[in-house]
Amino acid sequence: MSATVDVLVTGHVEETDAGSSVHPTISLVRDADLVLVVDPGILSDPSLLTDALREHGVGAEDVTHVFVTHHHVDHTRNVGMFARAVVVDVDSVYDGSLWLEHGGDGHQLSDRVRVIETPGHAAECAALVVDTDDGTVVLTHAWWFADMTPVEDPLAWDQSALEKSRARILEIADVVVPGHGPAFRPAARPESPQPNEGTS
Repeated sequence: MSATVDVLVTGHVEETDAGSSVHPTISLVRDADLVLVVDPGILSDPSLLTDALREHGVGAEDVTHVFVTHHHVDHTRNVGMFARAVVVDVDSVYDGSLWLEHGGDGHQLSDRVRVIETPGHAAECAALVVDTDDGTVVLTHAWWFADMTPVEDPLAWDQSALEKSRARILEIADVVVPGHGPAFRPAARPESPQPNEGTS
C-alpha cells in the first residue's frame, strides 16, 4: 500500500472585526503503520479536526505520530489531542517524557516519509516529504498560501534562508501543502498531478 496525504483542515489567515482569525492547514499522512497528523494548531473548534479524522476512519487514539513544521503556537496548539502519539520536529522526537534527538535532515519516519530542514519562516522550520503513487508531496510553511504568497514573509526569521528552502522544495515537489491554504501544484512543475483537498 502506498503512502497517502489527505488535507483535513484547509487553513486561512483572515481579518475579522474581532481580530485575526488563523487556522493552519492540517493534514493526515499514512504509510503502512505510520498514521501521522501534520501541524494540529489553533482552531475555532477542535471538532473540525476530529470530525475530519473520523471521515477518514481515524480516531485520535489511532494517530501514531504528530509532525510540526515549526513551533509557532498556531501550528502546535492542539498537539495534546494526540496523547499517545510521538511528536517529531526538525531535529527531535518527543515520546512521552523522553526528549530525544533524531538524524535531522533526511530523517525517515517510514519508507516513504522523511523530514527535511527548511529554515526561513522560523529557524527550526522543517518540511515533511511524502512519496506517493501520484508524486512527491511536501508539507511546509515555506509558503503561507496556494498562490505562493506572501513573497516576502513578514514573520520570517531569515528571508534569504527562506528563499533557499523554497528553491529546495521546488526541486522535489509535485504538490505542496502550504501553511495556511489548500494544496497546490507549483507552476515550475507543469507535469505534476493536480492537487485536491484529498491529495494522495
